[in-house]
Amino acid sequence: MPAAATPPHVLVLSVPGLRQEDLARMPTVAALAAEGACVPLAPGFPAVTCPVQATLTTGSAPVTHGIMANGLYDRGRRHLEMWISPDSVHRAPRIWDRLKAARPDLRTAAWFLLQSKHASADLVCLPAPRHNADGTETMWCHTNPPDLYAALRESLGDFPLHRFWGPLAGIDSSRWIIDSFLRASREAPPHLAVVYLPHLDYAAQRSGPDSPPALAACGELDAEIGRLVEGFAALVAPVRPTVIVAGEYRIRPVTKAVLPNRLLREAGVLTVVGTPAGDLIDMERSKAWALADHQVAHVYLQLGLPRGERDALVERIHELFDGRPGIGRVISGRGLVEAGLSATPVPALTSRCGDIVLESTRDAWFAYPWWFDDARAPSFARTIDIHRKPGYDPLELFIDRTAPPPTGMPFAIPLNPAMVAGSHGAVDPAAPHETVLICSAPGIVAGTPLAAPDVAGIVLGLFSAG
Repeated sequence: MPAAATPPHVLVLSVPGLRQEDLARMPTVAALAAEGACVPLAPGFPAVTCPVQATLTTGSAPVTHGIMANGLYDRGRRHLEMWISPDSVHRAPRIWDRLKAARPDLRTAAWFLLQSKHASADLVCLPAPRHNADGTETMWCHTNPPDLYAALRESLGDFPLHRFWGPLAGIDSSRWIIDSFLRASREAPPHLAVVYLPHLDYAAQRSGPDSPPALAACGELDAEIGRLVEGFAALVAPVRPTVIVAGEYRIRPVTKAVLPNRLLREAGVLTVVGTPAGDLIDMERSKAWALADHQVAHVYLQLGLPRGERDALVERIHELFDGRPGIGRVISGRGLVEAGLSATPVPALTSRCGDIVLESTRDAWFAYPWWFDDARAPSFARTIDIHRKPGYDPLELFIDRTAPPPTGMPFAIPLNPAMVAGSHGAVDPAAPHETVLICSAPGIVAGTPLAAPDVAGIVLGLFSAG
């Protein structure tokens, strides 16, 4: 594009749980598709939040961008961090980095993407509560510019974190995300904005993707998307913005949970240490343990095992899981390379991929518990604690009114995995294009199915900055 040409304004919405059939309940999104195009989109594997968002915004596969799960395990330090937020964890540049390199005059925004703290975008916002010396917590958001959250807080109130995750999660969080983005964009609207709208995630996991609450959520989010599109169009007029809606993954009904850490413990390869706060995994002494992440589990093996012992352990874990109800695939060796998860059959020390990766059947999911008696569950099990649990815990979407609330909590989280009705992450090889990409302008995307890495190139192509 010539430097003198009026640059476009592109609004990319990252929407988890979006399905082709949902457009029948989403007139605003359906109208965007009618104006331009709606094509099938394959999220890739694993189809969970952080890896998919990384793929959409870098145009590369997990083996390249380095995001394998919603947690990052450092083998050398034997240290797991769940749901960490720095943009620097990505090993590939993101679309705002690439656009800025090609067109430094253009403004960009990364709004509520989960791993975008300190991103190079001109406008950034994501939750970052402040932990006070007295043990209390003050709601806050990391923003660029740094003083932006204080201004947003003054006009909109605090971001409703309890509506973003937990039993009360609902439309209020997506509504605040939209309101804050429009307010932050008033003075100088970004030319490229990527906005995360999480609402479809909640009811589909609680009660199933075809339940009345999940179907109602489609209409609730559609109304908010209508406000966002209309508001952004008013800010950038007379330029007409291009709106791209990228589904992150499809949530499927589930009827069973597999507990890989409990199975590994029964097999004698996972070791726990007893503490006054319950039993904890001993990651240093365990021969194997699993990061349970929706329908994917990364099994990490003890470092330094002799080759023969390691090979025997891999074979033993295959025997433990191959063919077990709820298990779809057990991936190791060359399979990790073929799945785009590792550059080598044995993951390198710096790789975040498990030595073995489990994929559930599409009607099952992986729960993280390792204890046999709920009385020995760690104290954080009944709390909303996304950072200390070695895996994703959808039970944090529920309340157990029969259990006493843990200290500092108004309610207890249940421990019964049978309550979860929807999950995602596994990929159907016969139908990998499980979600959709919608573009409001004609001629931008062809009618052929796309894969998630294609999206970044499509967006940058609108700026002639591919």
